[in-house]
Amino acid sequence: MSGADPAGKPFGQFKAMQREIWSGFAANEGLTTLAAAELVEFAKVGRGETVLDVACGTGVVAVTAALAGAIAKGLDITPALLERARENASIAGVDIEFSEGDAEELPYPDSSFDVVLSQFGHIFAPRPEVVTAEMLRVLKPGGRIAFTTWPAEHLPGQFFALIERNTPEPPAGAPVPASPIQWGDPNIVRTRLGAAVSEVRFERSTMIVPALSPRHVLVALEERLGPVQKLLASLDQKSPDRAAAVRAEIVRLASENTKSNGMRQSFLMSLATTRGLSHG
Repeated sequence: MSGADPAGKPFGQFKAMQREIWSGFAANEGLTTLAAAELVEFAKVGRGETVLDVACGTGVVAVTAALAGAIAKGLDITPALLERARENASIAGVDIEFSEGDAEELPYPDSSFDVVLSQFGHIFAPRPEVVTAEMLRVLKPGGRIAFTTWPAEHLPGQFFALIERNTPEPPAGAPVPASPIQWGDPNIVRTRLGAAVSEVRFERSTMIVPALSPRHVLVALEERLGPVQKLLASLDQKSPDRAAAVRAEIVRLASENTKSNGMRQSFLMSLATTRGLSHG
């Protein structure tokens, strides 16, 4: 099978790793809660609309949509995050169906939802053309797709670029996943959505993350962000000097973007409406 790996499916091994490294993300959910409200408002989610939160994580977008009166569902590849998502829905007093699944193989019929959302989630699917097609497939004609992403020129994009530069290349012949940072480029977003949508609108916003010092940022990333944990743990064993250089770069980037005990993390929101063409 073209693009297959030892786990038996395209990018199966990569997805298994993603499931593992994001399992501790619940500790960060408070940082994305305000951005979830911005995304739901940007998408103009209305009462009674059916909404799917793709790569939902701890469900903050789905819960926000449900509290706005939508009929929400969420899907994620990581069971530990879905447990927290169900707990969040229960605490909020909303009924949401959360399912374990792959964003590249959405387990829903064509034209199932009025709105499809994703907050920093679908960008980690390894094949942009596949995840985009799936998100559009499950939208009703005239439905809306909206998502938040990290532009390469801003801090989170720089963090992920740093991770990518210091991650060993996959073995020869192994499939190579697309960079999540590409989703932060409006031109790439337009190209990926293509003729299936009638218009694309963009809006930028900024998340302020409490940060007592740049070194506090480093500690928080090592403790709470799976990709950073995995990278530094590997480099500590194989190349301590390189690990030290990565830590120094994280502190430098945090220093440049931190003011008054707040670290600025700018993000891009994209919104498009489907033309109602056949997804065939």
